[in-house]
Amino acid sequence: MSRKPGGFLQEASHQITAGGSAGLVEICLMHPLDVVKTRFQIQRGKTDPTSYKSLGDSFRTIFRTEGLFGFYKGILPPIMAETPKRAVKFFTFEQYKKLLGHASLSPGLQPSTFVQARRIITTEGLGFRGLNKGLTATLGRHGVFNMVYFGFYFNVKNIIPVNEEPTLEFLRKFGIGLVSGTIASIINIPFDVAKSRIQGPQPEPGEIKYRTCFKTMATVYKEEGFLALYKGLVPKIMRLGPGGAVMLLVYEYAYAWLQENW
Repeated sequence: MSRKPGGFLQEASHQITAGGSAGLVEICLMHPLDVVKTRFQIQRGKTDPTSYKSLGDSFRTIFRTEGLFGFYKGILPPIMAETPKRAVKFFTFEQYKKLLGHASLSPGLQPSTFVQARRIITTEGLGFRGLNKGLTATLGRHGVFNMVYFGFYFNVKNIIPVNEEPTLEFLRKFGIGLVSGTIASIINIPFDVAKSRIQGPQPEPGEIKYRTCFKTMATVYKEEGFLALYKGLVPKIMRLGPGGAVMLLVYEYAYAWLQENW
């Protein structure tokens, strides 16, 4: 079947634009839960003086001590990283699917990101002890998540019949996306805990205790037990369950709109 001139480039631009939009919307909506999840993951047990007693306690404490903007700390790096990354992610997935089928922030928040990045580069460099600290754990986290997330969503979506009623069809897609994000979150969270420990503050100043991905998992398991590898699971599911559904829905509806109107 012949492709019209510029057809591939136009389709690719639609996929990239829709994917980037989906990533941006999901981050802006769900970032507060990511902050809470990370705070839970860097705690080293009940003896930690900064330990939160519960999910509700963490929200109350952050709001009381840091204000509303405390929930949006560090949002600029994920916007800068995740928006283009998810644009590429959806575009790449669409190409693999074809291949395998045949086979804004307030000004006060912006400077802190660049100040922190410059400080890390100046003091620790660009390597695995500096700006790229936790790279292996990050790759594992995203690799496992995307494999389960996309695999489950697009396979189950093809099994459950399409509903001609728009509201029910929306709920069908949302439900499948919600389950996809939840299952993927449960499976990949040990990598997330390892990433937070490696990139977060070390227990003893001047001593690097959490250095590599799998060694960090082993250390956490040995010292704190199996459940410690699932710290922050509730806020993670609360973010990536509905967040995963939102991202896929925004992508699909934005992509359909772009194809019809652009």
